[in-house]
Amino acid sequence: MSFNSNSNSRRGYINAISKLIVYIVIFILISAVLTYLVNNFLPKYGIFLTAYYVYFNVSLTLILGYLIVKAFSGVIYQFLKLRYPEDVARAFRNVFLLIGVGALITVIAGEVGGGLAGISVGGFLGIVIGFAMQQPLGQAIAGLFILVARPFKINDYVTILGDTGTVRDVGILFTEVLRDDGTKVVIPSNLIMGNKVYIVPKPQVPPKTA
Repeated sequence: MSFNSNSNSRRGYINAISKLIVYIVIFILISAVLTYLVNNFLPKYGIFLTAYYVYFNVSLTLILGYLIVKAFSGVIYQFLKLRYPEDVARAFRNVFLLIGVGALITVIAGEVGGGLAGISVGGFLGIVIGFAMQQPLGQAIAGLFILVARPFKINDYVTILGDTGTVRDVGILFTEVLRDDGTKVVIPSNLIMGNKVYIVPKPQVPPKTA
């Protein structure tokens, strides 16, 4: 990594942290002002919006909460870019964004339901999201470990799960292997994690005879 690219990465990391802090501060200030207006200021003038406070709060959480989650995943992305290739940083960013959005939905469900009902609704949604994302999330986490550990790389000649060929792409969800007969094999990352990977010498092409 050159000096300029490293400097740009550090600048991007600082900007990402600054954006995250700004969003959090804005969320806290708006929430405090909203609470004061609804509970203290407006009732003095005969305006009672307490019954609608939860909807105001949900709207605020939905908008700024998503911005905070997105900014936090941006911080993760910029931080990892300082140490790992961009594809690894991007993969981690997407995973944290997915987890953050799921947590945000659970929080909003809790605010709408309120009390034990909110906890029940939030817990139910958490279970549903957990089951729905179990396979792809597990596959993504396995892909992240492969990208970070790099047991093999593009253009390596490997044998994975009985398929031998040249690695053409290593992604967060799948690794693409091109076999000698031209067949493209797409292997899920979670299957690779639990199995042996053989990195073998490439077959030598015999020289052509006159």
